[in-house]
Amino acid sequence: MESIGAKFVVTSPDRSAEDALTDTEPLVSIVIPAYNEESVIRQCLIAAVYQSVPAHEIIVVDNMSKDRTASIVTQMQQEYPESPIILLRQDREQGLIPTRNFGLDHATGDILGRIDADSVVEPDWVEQVQKAFQDLSTSAATGPVVYYDMPMRRFGLKADDKMRQLMLKLAKHQYHFLFGSNMALRRSAWETIRSECCRDERDEMHEDIDLSLHLADHDLKVQYWPQMVSGMSARRLEDSPRDYRYYVTRFDRTYKAHNVKKMALKAPMVVFFSVYFPAKLLRAIHTVNTSQPVRRGGQ
Repeated sequence: MESIGAKFVVTSPDRSAEDALTDTEPLVSIVIPAYNEESVIRQCLIAAVYQSVPAHEIIVVDNMSKDRTASIVTQMQQEYPESPIILLRQDREQGLIPTRNFGLDHATGDILGRIDADSVVEPDWVEQVQKAFQDLSTSAATGPVVYYDMPMRRFGLKADDKMRQLMLKLAKHQYHFLFGSNMALRRSAWETIRSECCRDERDEMHEDIDLSLHLADHDLKVQYWPQMVSGMSARRLEDSPRDYRYYVTRFDRTYKAHNVKKMALKAPMVVFFSVYFPAKLLRAIHTVNTSQPVRRGGQ
């Protein structure tokens, strides 16, 4: 028999238990799949720890990393003993999807947040996730991102937000796509789709869009929440043109796997292709400028 988690609250004499349960905010777990992420995992965890509303747990799932990812997480556990940082190891198979699934399966919160190892969530991220799920019809939520290693960050955030809202309109609100670097699922929604999600052994699809399409198959509502903001790296721009093209065309392969033929949904591919070279140049200039030492005294 499967056990069902229960919340225990203390009620005042003039309030019913039902009222108190209604006021209880859902517990938010943060799941972070990681493979060879020693350069970014610390900043990711620091952002997850310093939240206006603490996360129920912060789970890093190490997928056979060959660098110091796991040891850095262990060090963080020692530095922040009061924080619920948990290190899990997924050693059965290599890949983002089995690692993501392992983390979501082991999370114990009511809401299962999912970010990347290079994500740096805003200080009110957990709080905003809770607000996004106040609507009990919401099964999943996602928000915009700001690229922290690009110039004009706030402008970039506004542009990202506008693009995602445009996507909703183009899809006529039939498909609300999650973004893997900044998303959350209600536990019940994950339990509904977990056995149906594509394993994608050939690593050809966008796993977050795959999740979204399986949610849509069950008429489970995905909420876009603009205040739910996460930072992420633009390191994808370091890919060669060939590798970047393969990444972008994952959209098309994911749609084909689900027999989705809406032409409007190809809009993200057009946008990503068009920004590659100018964004790559901007990032290179920004990297050079930020790495130069500050000159003083007119030197």
